[in-house]
Amino acid sequence: MMPSYFIAHGAPLLALEDNPYTRFLKDLGGSLPRPKAIVLFSAHWESRIQQVSEAEEYSTIYDFGGFSEALYQIKYPAKGNQRISERIKKAFSQHDVPFEVETARGLDHGAWVVLRMLYPEADIPVISMSVDPELPPQQQYAIGKSLAALRQEDVLIIGSGGTVHNLGAVKFQQDNGQVDSWAVEFDDWLEKQLQRWNLEALFNYQQETPVAELAVPPYGNEHFIPIFYAMGAADDEKNAYLAHRSYRYGNLSHSVWQFGK
Repeated sequence: MMPSYFIAHGAPLLALEDNPYTRFLKDLGGSLPRPKAIVLFSAHWESRIQQVSEAEEYSTIYDFGGFSEALYQIKYPAKGNQRISERIKKAFSQHDVPFEVETARGLDHGAWVVLRMLYPEADIPVISMSVDPELPPQQQYAIGKSLAALRQEDVLIIGSGGTVHNLGAVKFQQDNGQVDSWAVEFDDWLEKQLQRWNLEALFNYQQETPVAELAVPPYGNEHFIPIFYAMGAADDEKNAYLAHRSYRYGNLSHSVWQFGK
């Protein structure tokens, strides 16, 4: 049984850096059983109807600006997998999840920054998936849950985003290890609820903790919600393990959560 993961993709420059977090991700890829395919829900692909990729080979999307030219030279030419895409479509149909098929979109940096750390050779098939920030968390969780059986087929399910991601509060000129207390407070609260698998509290996170509005601003919840897709995929086991947590720029979290074993 393959676990599912929530993985923070951080700022785009992470793709060029060598630090404890990038080394952790590289080690994680080497420690996992080799997956037959990866299903990845990216915070940077939003849609009102669930999108399922059927790309033969992905282009690399540079959905950012103002960074080092070296970032725009990175390629991650992963291929798709028609059989797994069909399995996903069948599962969605069985669970009444509306979806559409996308054949042309490449991998955004929410996908390729993470995937390149885990599997730098781009030799594992990828099925890219959108997220819908306007869905209630219960429905995001249900979408992940509908794919739980794929984990028994050695498919790795990843939600890529960030547990604390507020671009209005990030201090890009401050990278000295100091962390805002509200960011830690939110992640501490989240850790307790995830380890208890407290869905009621998690689904109502905006009302449950006063720092949620800072950690997950209403205009930026697309980075937080991939955690529900990843959790839902491990609903049959309901256990959570914090594999890594660190911060950059005052409050941008680098959290990795493993769901299932």
